[in-house]
Amino acid sequence: MSGLIQQLNNIGIPQENIIKVTFYLIAAVTCFFALRIVISRNVFHRALFLALTLIGVACVYLYLGAEYLAVMQILIYVGAIVALFVFVIMLTTKIQNRAIRQLNSQVLISVVVTSALLCLLISIIRTSPWHKPVLPPAGLLNISQLGRSLALNYVLPFEVVSLILLAALVGAIAIGKAKKE
Repeated sequence: MSGLIQQLNNIGIPQENIIKVTFYLIAAVTCFFALRIVISRNVFHRALFLALTLIGVACVYLYLGAEYLAVMQILIYVGAIVALFVFVIMLTTKIQNRAIRQLNSQVLISVVVTSALLCLLISIIRTSPWHKPVLPPAGLLNISQLGRSLALNYVLPFEVVSLILLAALVGAIAIGKAKKE
């Protein structure tokens, strides 16, 4: 990767522009897959798009220099939890039945709540003072400092993903639950 950056830098493209374009590209692809989770009608495809979204989040972790978090993201979320979702979906009977409604009938309220949350997030992002987290130099990081960093600096991404996974798990249970007749 550094060889490609060096070649582009030799052409005359500044390194900071290359890094910014790379980040925005990763973020755009991740957002695209997240949007596909929401608009896809096939539950199996949703699980695959979830895996691709989580891989995109791992790429953001790599971009931020948190290699350990990226590896854990891939191993735990993509490797274990998404695989579990795929097995649940495949083992659930009648998941592809055309009689089962695939769309939510509460689209209007969903759009209103989502728009309100988006406006709230944008206002928080715009008014927050951003600073770089203080980490020890590379090679001096021990497990105690890593745990402290996870609990202080990187807790929000993990909590958001865990809430999304919990909602997906509840949805899988609701879909898989056999109706008593």
